[in-house]
Amino acid sequence: MILKHLSILNYKNLPEVDLSFSPKLNCFFGQNGMGKTNLLDAIYFLSFCKSAANPVDSQNIRHDQDFFVIQGFYETADGTASEEIYCGMKRRQKKQFKRNKKEYSRLSDHIGFIPLVMVSPSDAELIAGGSDERRRFMDVVISQYDKAYLDALIRYNKALAQRNVLLKSETAVEEDQFLMWEEQMALTGGEIFQKREQFIRAFTPIFQSIYAILSQGKEQVGLSYESHARNASLLEVLKASRPRDRVMGFSLRGIHKDELSMLLGNYPMKREGSQGQNKTYLVALKLAQFDFLKRTGGQLPILLLDDIFDKLDASRMEEIIKLVAGDRFGQIFITDTNREHLDHILRSVGGDYRMFQVEQGVVLEGKEEA
Repeated sequence: MILKHLSILNYKNLPEVDLSFSPKLNCFFGQNGMGKTNLLDAIYFLSFCKSAANPVDSQNIRHDQDFFVIQGFYETADGTASEEIYCGMKRRQKKQFKRNKKEYSRLSDHIGFIPLVMVSPSDAELIAGGSDERRRFMDVVISQYDKAYLDALIRYNKALAQRNVLLKSETAVEEDQFLMWEEQMALTGGEIFQKREQFIRAFTPIFQSIYAILSQGKEQVGLSYESHARNASLLEVLKASRPRDRVMGFSLRGIHKDELSMLLGNYPMKREGSQGQNKTYLVALKLAQFDFLKRTGGQLPILLLDDIFDKLDASRMEEIIKLVAGDRFGQIFITDTNREHLDHILRSVGGDYRMFQVEQGVVLEGKEEA
């Protein structure tokens, strides 16, 4: 899909935006805090039905306003079909999400329709943060090409929540009540484990190949996926863990505790990596996500690159520019505070592009500097 036109009202610090885009490269420049990232976040919202930065929808309404609206007009790469995606929300009301003016009955039905990959400074949490962030990475990628996976996740999380209610109960709970939810967790958890396992096995070589390009072969990287479902029956794991879980009041075992380890050589990237290596690792991870979705989904995802050059040395930055300038990507949106970075990319890419300057939530179209 190509985003041809974007309209925004009262989203974060953006009062009113009305922009048409290049099918290839779109650059936003301006100082920090001006609204560049919020523009990318609005585009992200139209793919995932939520903000990448703040999942509380009402908090994305501009201060002193009562609603926000984001509207995107898309076209297939061959120009044979068009789509209108609309999201609107008023304070204290449920958000509306529509495709071609028809509201979705389930937001999960929209996920994967407009595949998208975003690279942003917040990705640092994939390395520095807890295991929740790394599981979420797997879930975001897989759910964009596998609807059954997202449905299994929803069912698993519902069963997990019900089991946790029983674990917190101050009165006696019948064995059958626990088993009902544990069997559901085991069934759906097994599906989720298998799909995550298949994903990591196929994804890792793509990731390693892209990292080797960006680092010019200077380091070896890897991914290691661990799960309670790997070497035992998940149902038996849950049953055996129940006495301790009752003491704690929540479920200590299950695929909601899976771990994806990020490695530099044979050691955790979190412990061994420099700032530049961490940034290279994250950029390679997300570009590999793009490549993987392109192979599995049959269409080019939209690529959002938010302030990716910070903390990279000149050689790694140059390799990223070469990749972005190549033919492997479709529509790209990129932000930077450094106009020189963007002009360097434009000189490398040539052809079709749009340049925009962002200042205090106002977006003006700019030109390439000589």
